[in-house]
Amino acid sequence: MVWYEKLYVGESIIHKKNKVIWKIRHNAGQIGVYVITLASNGNNLLDIIPAAELLQKAYPKKNLCVVGLAKGYDEAVEVAASIVDEVYQKTGGFAVREFLSAGEKRKETEWQ
Repeated sequence: MVWYEKLYVGESIIHKKNKVIWKIRHNAGQIGVYVITLASNGNNLLDIIPAAELLQKAYPKKNLCVVGLAKGYDEAVEVAASIVDEVYQKTGGFAVREFLSAGEKRKETEWQ
């Protein structure tokens, strides 16, 4: 799993960001927390995934690039919309993957 260095975080968990990241990395349960990742296919811009889904052993976490975190689905949608809006404001387009890949370094983490 790859974590975007300048992670977008919802306001309700901004003060708990490091704790939430640690729990996700160590497969601890995170009820109500959503991760926002780069799209798993070319038709979408971003994916919103419940963190609890990542606990499944068969879930394909290796290729995920987490760019945002939020508490609750509504806040996850707001964070995803703010990412897309920022990309549009700065580039005039919707190439989210290219914008985030070019703009910031990412740091990789290993899942056990």
